Parts: sequence; structure tokens; C-alpha cells
Amino acid sequence: MNYSANSRRQWNNKRADWLLSHLVNDMEKEIEEKRNLLHLDLESNGKERYFYVALHNEKIIGTIEYGPSSKLIHDLTHGALDMLFEIGTVYVHPNFQGHGVANLLLNAIFLTLQGKGISEFCLDCGYKNAQQIWRKKFGEPTYLFPNYWNEGTDHMIWRKRVTGQPLRFIVT
Repeated sequence: MNYSANSRRQWNNKRADWLLSHLVNDMEKEIEEKRNLLHLDLESNGKERYFYVALHNEKIIGTIEYGPSSKLIHDLTHGALDMLFEIGTVYVHPNFQGHGVANLLLNAIFLTLQGKGISEFCLDCGYKNAQQIWRKKFGEPTYLFPNYWNEGTDHMIWRKRVTGQPLRFIVT
């Protein structure tokens, strides 16, 4: 009986190690992709990608960007959203979440898009926590891909009008 419990524990530990290593690899890949998008902004003077950052005491506490829709969005929608700009790289440092930082960043992007005459955007998400936030802000996704990343982890894409988005200026 001890042998069985130890074998199960060893198998669970190996499975957990494998899962964590994939999560770390995915995170590192995403960080590298975001770094490349930032370089596109800097190298193109905002023509290829356009970033905003939120600062607190000269430290970055949040980011957001827009640019042409991603290859993933293209592939999943069979090119249906290729003509839209994608809003992405929406991150807020955990210590500043729930204080209106993301709303201010979204406002900046919405006003920028409106100023450029852009009427629609898309946004995609594969993170469960963020999906709850986007559903609250934008309603149900236009495209839903169940179990896209793995069992129980969906990918979602929203197509929204810029002019229909309420501006929120509450900071706590």
C-alpha cells in the first residue's frame, strides 16, 4: 500500500512539474512576444504598434497597446478581423489592480482610436481571470474557442465598436 501511495505521489509530482514547466515556457514566450511588440512601437515611432504605459513613482505599473490584429486572431477567425486593430498587452501590476489603472489605459486607447477615425477594434484573451474582466466590460465574446489551450481553458475574441465604449475615469 505504501508503494502505491508513493508511486501515485511521484506521478503527481512529475505531472505537476511538467505542467509548471509548460506554463513557465508559455509565459516566457508571451513576454518575448510583448517585448517584440514594444520594439515595433519604438522602431516605427508608433506606426506598427502603439503603446501606453501607466507610471507610479517612475515605475511602470500598467501597459496597453494597439496594432494590426495578430496571427492568432487571423487564424482563428479565418481573416474576418484582419481589417481591425487589436487592443492588447493590457497588464496592471497586481498591487495596482482594482484601482482604475486599466480603465485609464483603455480610455487612452479608445480616445486615440477615435481620434484616428477608427470605429472598431478586436481583443482576444486566453486567461480565465482576464476573460471574466473582459466579459464584464464587453459582454460575451464574438468568437469562443472552447478548450483551445487545454481542457477547460478557452480562447475568446471580442469585436467591438470604439464609440460604444463608456469612458471611465474613476481612480481609487
